[in-house]
Amino acid sequence: MSGADGQTGGAVGIDELLERVRAGYDRVEPRDAYEAARAGEALLVDIRYAALRERDGLIPGALVVERNELEWRLDPRGSHRLPEATGHGLRVVVICNEGYASSLAAESLHRLGLRRATDLTGGFQAWRAAGLPVAPAAG
Repeated sequence: MSGADGQTGGAVGIDELLERVRAGYDRVEPRDAYEAARAGEALLVDIRYAALRERDGLIPGALVVERNELEWRLDPRGSHRLPEATGHGLRVVVICNEGYASSLAAESLHRLGLRRATDLTGGFQAWRAAGLPVAPAAG
């Protein structure tokens, strides 16, 4: 809350928040995420909204979970979890469009006890730029 003197009471801007959040885990580069998923060592989770998936395509094998459902779908103890949410040791790689929202999402998964959650550096756009597989969206 900002007072009359312009002080923000300890609030931080988004750039500082991202820096703090990202310091708490190791982010994953596209090629490493691809290899980990192929080896069955990581679950790729695409949180991009539908219009971006329709425009740019999908990562084959990635689980699509809308950002507003992420915590409910991946909480291993949650009543609305997906079958893929097998336990707190699951390595989840969250993917957004450019690698910003996914950082905040990964941090939120950490709060649920998913300590191996991370995100994709550069997001879907970096994945595609690396020449990794992309499938057209259905429809």
